[in-house]
Order: sequence, then structure tokens, then C-alpha cells
Amino acid sequence: MAALSKIVPSWIRDYRRSWFPTDLIAGVTLAAIAIPEVMGYTSIAQTPVITGLYTIIFPTLLFALLGSSRLLVVGADSATAAILAAGLAGIGIAGLSPNTAEWVAWTSLVALVCGGLLVLARLLRLGFLGDFLSATVLIGFLTGVGIQVLTGQIPDMLGIPKGKGNWFEQQWYTITHVLEANIWTVLFAAGTLAIIAGCKLISRKIPGAVIAVVLSIIVSNVVAAPTRLGVAVIGPVQGGLPPVGLPAGISLGDIPAVIGVALSCFFLIIAQSAATSRSFAMKHGQHVDINRDIVGLAGANFAAGLTGTFVVNGSPTKTEILDEQRGRSQMANITMSVVVLIVVLFLTPYLTNMPVAVLGAIVFLIGLGLVDFKGLARIRAARVSEFLIACATAIVVFGWGVEQGIILAIVLSILELVRRAYSPRDFLVGVDKAGSPTYIPAAPGTESLPGLIVFRFDARLFYANASLFVGDIQKLIAEAPSPVRWLVLDCSSIGDIDYSASLDLADLIKALHEDRRVFALAAVDPELMGDLRAYRTLRSFDNAHIYPTVEDAVAAFRATAPSAATAPSEHGGAA
Repeated sequence: MAALSKIVPSWIRDYRRSWFPTDLIAGVTLAAIAIPEVMGYTSIAQTPVITGLYTIIFPTLLFALLGSSRLLVVGADSATAAILAAGLAGIGIAGLSPNTAEWVAWTSLVALVCGGLLVLARLLRLGFLGDFLSATVLIGFLTGVGIQVLTGQIPDMLGIPKGKGNWFEQQWYTITHVLEANIWTVLFAAGTLAIIAGCKLISRKIPGAVIAVVLSIIVSNVVAAPTRLGVAVIGPVQGGLPPVGLPAGISLGDIPAVIGVALSCFFLIIAQSAATSRSFAMKHGQHVDINRDIVGLAGANFAAGLTGTFVVNGSPTKTEILDEQRGRSQMANITMSVVVLIVVLFLTPYLTNMPVAVLGAIVFLIGLGLVDFKGLARIRAARVSEFLIACATAIVVFGWGVEQGIILAIVLSILELVRRAYSPRDFLVGVDKAGSPTYIPAAPGTESLPGLIVFRFDARLFYANASLFVGDIQKLIAEAPSPVRWLVLDCSSIGDIDYSASLDLADLIKALHEDRRVFALAAVDPELMGDLRAYRTLRSFDNAHIYPTVEDAVAAFRATAPSAATAPSEHGGAA
């Protein structure tokens, strides 16, 4: 039974019958919103419309049965679809064209490789890799994808051909040919935008996209839009069950060609799905096993690759919709999959005369939603340097390519991590009249008390920042208002030290002793103390000057020279 409980997802083990009506309604509502959305994603992935519907049948079912998250909705995603299309276009396969059976086969291969990478990530416990996409670069990346997606739909909404070349050349082509727009195509697009926006203003629960799709199909049939008005329509949609099996015409020798595309999708899947699972689990006080979710995502991508569709990912927007509909478990997602299966079996003939401009308008709004204006504003208000990183990531994504953008995003995240570790904030700790510590930036010319410097370094000490650490302390001592007799190192934020840094710290301690100054440690955790002893950093150190707290260290300093420590500190607080 214990082994069975590990295999069966927690949402099934803990499921309550009272949840089923709510999950059923939530799943049907989610299907109504997700169907036009995933159909729109096919215009990004450049695959037939039916493949978008396939992404929320078997892939969604596999995640529901294998994953940990109770709410995460897995299916087609705009960002991974953009990476996929840009990546396949760039690998240089002779004769490979979008919206062909061969193109779909290659997208399925990418999904299978992504599934393999996710299995490898689970076996090696590499889920932490997603953490290397910081919130800053993820916002910039998704904003860039959003700009690329929404601008890519404008030609379809105007009824003009798409331009060739890079993003800037394509936009110039659109601007210079805007007067050639088909007015009826523009009206279908504008009507779709108005219906969706109006429904959202009334209530987010109203499936505006479904209403727009249904009305546009009715109008298109009534006025014979494709023949009389010259409005482009999506044409016949192949119905029936998804094809099951390996992608046709693909061999093992083709895998190396898509590794780069699959890795880019893999990093985004890990980062986006983990962040979405955690945020909704935290909101409802639930536990989520990210490693188990990786297994579910691997299964979902294997299902996608074996059923004729493309890479799938955890969707923040669809998960939010499910949460708003008060869905309680993956039963809602299973319900959605059943509804979509009914659509592909019986209703696809009715999609034939749906105007392409309607899909373009739906995807345009999806792209607009990815542009995180509020997130960028918050980043700019908090730290300009991170705002510039987000902007640089966004520009590279829409200007040069999604794959290049995600590589830049990962590199910038790692560089930002290194920068913070190399040059962290350091503080001068003082003590106020109530005995509580005070913190100010450690700048030359400041002191904690006359004759005392309490220095706090907010990072682990390692070979790259050790010289900066020592240099900052030496400047504080050299330019202190009063001759420094005691230096107390507040270790509460120094969780680790490597061998190189320990040598620099030992040299600092030796120099302080030679100048007849006292060196003291405060708030040292046992692991750090063990490292210091193992490195023999404290071989010339008086262990009597190790204190449990900064307050204890300050009290010991005061006890050594009462007359010198009773005056208030100009910068660090009062004695």
C-alpha cells in the first residue's frame, strides 16, 4: 500500500465526491476558453489548427495522472511555441516548411526530446536549473515573446502577406503595406477584439473568445466571406482521434539537430511550470512536489510527441482561469480533455470557414497579455540595473530570436547571481539606546561606536569576493572617526567560506593583531565555525572573542573601556 500511495497522485488519494460538480463546471468552462486559445497557438508554432487541440487531450491527461500539482494546466503555450517555430526555422533542414506534415513531425520530435530531457532532469534532480531564470529575466523574456507574438499577428488581422527578413524588416514591410489591408478582414479582427475585451469588462468568466469564434463562423458562412469578400479562412480541419505513434519520417540521427531547440524549451518548461505550481499551491496552503511535476511534464511531452503535436508546458493563464472557476483538482483538467476530444471527433467541420483574422486577434491579445507592464514598472522602481537586464532580454527575444533570448536570459541570470555574490551589500552595525541593532551602509568615515566597528557582510565568502571583503574592512578602519580597537564580524549572513577566502580572513586577523586590535566573531553558525577550524583560520585567534550575538559582542567591548564607549556614535547609533 505504501508503494501504491507513492504512485497514485495525492489529488486522487484525497479526492472528495463533493468536489466533482465544481470540477465538472470548471473543466467545461476551461475548455471553452482553452480551445480557441490553443488553436491560436498553432499560428505561432506554424502547425495545423488541429494540433493545438491535440495538446490538451492526451498530454493533459498524462500530467493529471503523473504530476503533483492539483491545479496546473498543461497544454500548448505561447512562449514554447515561439521557441519551437524560431528554432526549427533556424536549423536549416532542406525543404522544411511550416504547416506541413514534415514540420509537424519535427515539432513532435522536439516534444519527445524535451520529454527525455525532463526524465534526465528528474533522475539527476536537476529541477533547480529552472531557478537560474530569475524573475527579472523571465519577465523580460516573456515580454519579448509577447511583442514578437502580437506583432506577428498584425498581417493576418489586416489581410496582407507577412514580410520577410528579421523582426525589424517584417515590421517595416507591414507599415509600408498597411494601405493594402482588406477592410472585411480588419472588421472581423476588430470585432473579435471588441467582443473579447467587452466580455472581460463584464466578467472574466464569460468565454469571449468562444463567442467571437462562433459568431465569426456564422457571419462568415452567411456572407460567404472567403469567396465574396476575399477574407482568408483556416479551411478544412482534419478531425478524428490524434494519430498515435512515432513521428513519420524521423530517425534517431535527427535528434542532434533539435537538441538546442529542445534545451531552450526545457529550461522554460522547468522555470515556468515550477513557478506556476508553487504560486498556486502556496495560495491554497498545499504542498507541491516539483520533482514529481517534472515526471508529469515528461509524460505530457512524450504524449504530445506520440500523438502528432508539439511541445507542451504548464500554463499560468489557463491555471489562473481554473483557479478562478474554483476548480479543486486535476479532475477539472480531465473534464477539459474530454470536452476537447468530443470537439475533435464531431465538431471540426464547423471550423472550416473561421476567418484567419479571428485567430490572429485572439493570439494578438494573448501576446499583449504576455507584455508585463506592471512587472517592468515594479522592477524599475526597485532596481534600475535589473530593469535594464529585463529590457535587454526582451529586445533580443523579439529583435533577434526567442532561442537567443532564452540563452541570454540564462546567462544574465547567472551573471547577476555572480555579481551579487561578488559585490554584496555590507553594513555597519550599531546599537541604539534600547539595545537593538541598527544597520547603515558600510562607508568609510563611519563607525558603530567610538573605537568599535561591527561589520556585516551579506554573502558567503569565497575566492572571488574575499579581497573585496578585506579591502572594505581596511578602508573602514583607516578612515574611522576614532582609532579602532575592536573589529567585530557579524557572521549572521555568512553561511559558508571556501579555502581561498579563509586564507584572506586569516591574514586579516593576523594584521589586526599586529596592530594591537581585537578581532571578534558574532552570530557564527556551527557549520561556518567547523569550516573555520578545519581550515585552521583561527589558529592565532583568541576563542574568548566568539559571541552568540552582536549585542553580546558590543557589551564585551563596552566592558573593556567604559569611558570610551559611553559617547553616542555619529553614524552607528547611541551607546
